[in-house]
Amino acid sequence: MAETFQFQANKISELGDNYDVIIIGSGAAGLTSAVQAAELGLKPVILEKMPKIGGNSTRASSGMNAAETLPQLQHHIVDSMDEFYADTFVGGGRQNDPQLLRYFTDHSALAIEWLAHHDIKLDDVTITGGMQIKRTHRPSSMQPIGGFLVTQLLKQVAQRKIPLFTGVQVTELIKKEPAQIMGVQAQIENKRLTINAKAVILATGGFGANAQLIAQYQPDLKKYPTTNQAGATGDGIQLGTAIGAQTVSMDQIQVHPTVAQVNDHAYLIGEAVRGEGAILINQAGRRFVNELDTRKNVTAAIEKLHEGGAYLLFNQAIRDRAKAIEFYASIGLVETGDEIDQLATKIKIDQAALKQTVADWNGAVSEQLDSQFGRTTGMERALTNGPYYAIHISPAVHYTMGGLKINSQTQVLNEQNQVIKGLFAAGEVAGGLHGNNRIGGNSIAETVIFGRQAGQQVFRYLNS
Repeated sequence: MAETFQFQANKISELGDNYDVIIIGSGAAGLTSAVQAAELGLKPVILEKMPKIGGNSTRASSGMNAAETLPQLQHHIVDSMDEFYADTFVGGGRQNDPQLLRYFTDHSALAIEWLAHHDIKLDDVTITGGMQIKRTHRPSSMQPIGGFLVTQLLKQVAQRKIPLFTGVQVTELIKKEPAQIMGVQAQIENKRLTINAKAVILATGGFGANAQLIAQYQPDLKKYPTTNQAGATGDGIQLGTAIGAQTVSMDQIQVHPTVAQVNDHAYLIGEAVRGEGAILINQAGRRFVNELDTRKNVTAAIEKLHEGGAYLLFNQAIRDRAKAIEFYASIGLVETGDEIDQLATKIKIDQAALKQTVADWNGAVSEQLDSQFGRTTGMERALTNGPYYAIHISPAVHYTMGGLKINSQTQVLNEQNQVIKGLFAAGEVAGGLHGNNRIGGNSIAETVIFGRQAGQQVFRYLNS
C-alpha cells in the first residue's frame, strides 16, 4: 500500500524560548535523538534551516548495516560484531576511531531492535561494497531506506508531539564559562531570537554541498558534482568550532563511484544494485573492477578508464530486488533492451564484446568464482534472462568523513580533548568513525546508533 502519511511542521508562532534540548537538523540522526529524548521524558525541539525535512537522509538508498540481528538469522546469515568491526576498519584504511567504531558495531543490533519496537521493520538483508557478509538491512518492500526511515521516524515525532520547525537557521551556540551550553541564537527570516536549553544536539550533516569548504581541504575535488542536498554546508561544524570544538579528518571526503548525472543534477545509484548482482562495464564492453570493492577503489578504477564514467549493467531479476531503480527509470536514467545485443546498440558498445562479458560473468556466478577480479559477494543472480538495463554512471562527491570530534557518548570535545558540557553531535557532522572511506550502509546505521546515544546521554547529563 502506498505511503499516505504527511507530516506538518509546526508554525513558527508556536516556537518557544525554552526547551530541555535543542536538536539542530531534521535528518535521521536528529529525528532519532528527538524520539529517544522524548521517550525518556525530556522536552526536545527540532530546528531545521531548510524548507524540506529529512536532510541527506532522504537520499540514502541501500540500507542500514548491523550485525548479529534477528533479521539476519531469519535469512540464515550468521554474523558477528567483530567481523562487522573488521570490515569497517579495513574499509576505512584502519584510520577509524577505535572507540567510536566499537560502540557503533556493538550497538547496531540494538538499533535494529529499537526501530522494530517502533514498528520500523528492516527485515530484508542485502550487501554493499567492502562487506564480506550480508548485513545491510532494509524494509521487505525493498524501497530506498532513506525516505522510508525518515517517514517512519516522523510518525514517531508526530505521535509524541515533538515540535519541529523549518526555516530556522541557528547562527550561534550560547555558552558560559567554563564551556557550557546555555542555548542558541537563531534567525527566522529577518528576526533574531534566543532559545534557551542546557543541551544541544548537532545533527546537521556534513559539508558535501559546500564547494568552497571542499576545495579548502581537497582542491582536486572541485571538478566533481555532489549528491548532497543544498543544506549540507557544514553548519554544525562551524557552530562547534566557533566555541572551540575540535575537528578531525576534515580532508577525508568520499567520492561515490556510481552517480548518474543529468541536467546538472547528480542522482546516487545505490550500492544495493551492485549488491544484488549488477556489474560495471567500460566502453569496450568489459568488466574492469571488483564492483563491490570499497567505494574508494571502485572510484579509482573508473577514473583510470578516462572515459567519463562507465555503465552499470543489470537485468530484471536484479531490478526486482532494488526498488530504487523504478525511480531511476522514471526520470530517464535507465536504458533498456530485451536482449543484450539490443542494449549494446543503445549504449553504443560492441555487441560481441558485451555478450562475451555477460557470458563470462554468468559462468563466474555459476561457479561462484570470479577469476578476473576476485569478487566474492553479490553473486546470487546471473544475467541469464532479459530484459537488460544499463545506467551511465560516474563519480561524484558524496560524503564527508571528517567533522567534530566526539567520544562514544556523543559529547563534543574541545582542542584539549575536554568535553564541552551540554554539546552533543550525531551523524555526518561528527568525524572519525569511518576512517578514510565510508562503507555503504554505515551512514544510516550511524544516524540511528548515535542518534539514540545522543538522546540517552542528554538525559543522563540533564539529570546528573
